[in-house]
Amino acid sequence: MRQFPMRGLWALALCAGLLASCQKSDQQAQKQPEPAPAAEQATPPAEQPVQTPEQPAAQPEKAVEPAAQPAQAGGDKLVPLDIKLPKPMFVGTPTNIAVPNLEKPLGHPRPPFMAPAGTANVALKKPVSSSDEQPIIGELAMVVDGDKEGGEGSFVELGPNQQYVTIDLKGKYTIYAVVVWHYHKQPVVYHDVIVQVADDRDFISNVSTIFNNDVDNTSGRGVGKDMSYVETAEGKLIDARGVQGRYVRLFSRGNTSNDLNHYIEVEVYGKAVK
Repeated sequence: MRQFPMRGLWALALCAGLLASCQKSDQQAQKQPEPAPAAEQATPPAEQPVQTPEQPAAQPEKAVEPAAQPAQAGGDKLVPLDIKLPKPMFVGTPTNIAVPNLEKPLGHPRPPFMAPAGTANVALKKPVSSSDEQPIIGELAMVVDGDKEGGEGSFVELGPNQQYVTIDLKGKYTIYAVVVWHYHKQPVVYHDVIVQVADDRDFISNVSTIFNNDVDNTSGRGVGKDMSYVETAEGKLIDARGVQGRYVRLFSRGNTSNDLNHYIEVEVYGKAVK
């Protein structure tokens, strides 16, 4: 029988041992649990905004109530003017008045006019002069006597064509509004109504025109951009926008019924200049 040399036997044994060791390592590796995939690892959501407790969406600012707003010219708060109105003398809206640039009736009461607190009618019982010093009916003092009713004995009637009345406030005032009642017993329109304020009786110094509906400049005081209007018991309220002066002058040139001029009452709302 042929015998292997000792060196060969030793080599065979070493190979067999290495083979067994490798098989065992493979079996152990198969038994180990696989690591969790990277996709399963917990990560924060991409760019999620941090939530704060009950934060509402941005809302537009609410408008401030007009009565709470301070006057632009000072620190006084604005309040509605307390304008006492006379009894209406006619009902309905006239439809047969052919006047260019005629204002449409509101169809409802005029909204309150806001003015600084302490504003009052500074024309009451003040001196009145006129281009017609001898009125046809009534007296000039009736223009500022506080009577706004439309009945007989409550108005002054001036001559035909252009006439004016001038009120001396007896001091310089900041004027916020002028309200005029020409004649509201009937639905008429007065022509070329112009209202001016000045520092002197001759209307040379610091003259401001606060109303002018003379569309063709027949009065020679510039083309007016204001609208004509139908006389009512509310009177015509003119925003004077805080002009300052001592004298207030009102022009007119007849009306749609005749060429005469009338005034029942004029109120000037303002505060004394300190």
